[in-house]
Amino acid sequence: MTSHLPRRIARVRPLDSQDLHEQFFVANDATDFDSESGKHWMVIDSPFQASRTNASSPARDGWEPGVEVSENAFRFLAPSVPANVLGMAHNTGQAGRDLPPQAFHKAASSVIGPGEAIQLSSNVGYVDPEAELTVVVGRTARGLTLETAGSAILGYTIGNDVSARDLQKTDELWISAKSQDTFTPAGPWIVTDLDTADLSIGIVHNGAGLKTASSADLGWKVDEIMVYLTSFMTLHPGDLVLTGFPAECARIQPGDTVVCRVEGIGELHNPVTTASWEDVPA
Repeated sequence: MTSHLPRRIARVRPLDSQDLHEQFFVANDATDFDSESGKHWMVIDSPFQASRTNASSPARDGWEPGVEVSENAFRFLAPSVPANVLGMAHNTGQAGRDLPPQAFHKAASSVIGPGEAIQLSSNVGYVDPEAELTVVVGRTARGLTLETAGSAILGYTIGNDVSARDLQKTDELWISAKSQDTFTPAGPWIVTDLDTADLSIGIVHNGAGLKTASSADLGWKVDEIMVYLTSFMTLHPGDLVLTGFPAECARIQPGDTVVCRVEGIGELHNPVTTASWEDVPA
């Protein structure tokens, strides 16, 4: 089997853009993300060719495919515009595996990018962040098998499955607990060809590192999750699948900062604020 080196792919917006919908895709092959070469990216065609929402904006000067752009010339966006965002319930350890796999839907409108604020309304109650290894679907997929699951995966990013715990107790479908605006930070990029068997996963809350765990601690693994999901629904290019959170979390409140870490991918940083819609005069 041919071995491929991981590549980073990101969805970005130029800092000088006047269009809030403008987006381009860039790639970087540097193995050291923090190196000088790791800060210089090449503009590429969209990796989601079958998705109109993930199409690149019309090229403009300096942003044609093949052009090199510096990281200080753009901001990272969420890595895709998904049709579906799915998470896995009770997916930790043998206890999770002893139960049938169970997914939940998160609203695609809850997705935000790196650096954007997780916004909490005044009545949301107790809220936790959850750092999760997240699958980025690369092609339309239905009826996958363990042998074909990998072919539907473009790569992996970091997802933060922000969860309102009080609302989980009263909403058995978890819609209000999981799908609030800004409750799915994702990014900062996609890493391809990543071995997901044993990756460290953890959270830094207000500068303090919490107890980490590993992707090995997930009950149902990536390929099994993809087989399960596509047994009853079609996944589309750009869809995000959050695989579960086995590590320690801590309550977040306005004024906090949250960093989600997944080994081999990097860090996803987001501040926490009071919901902006509560500041709007009636």
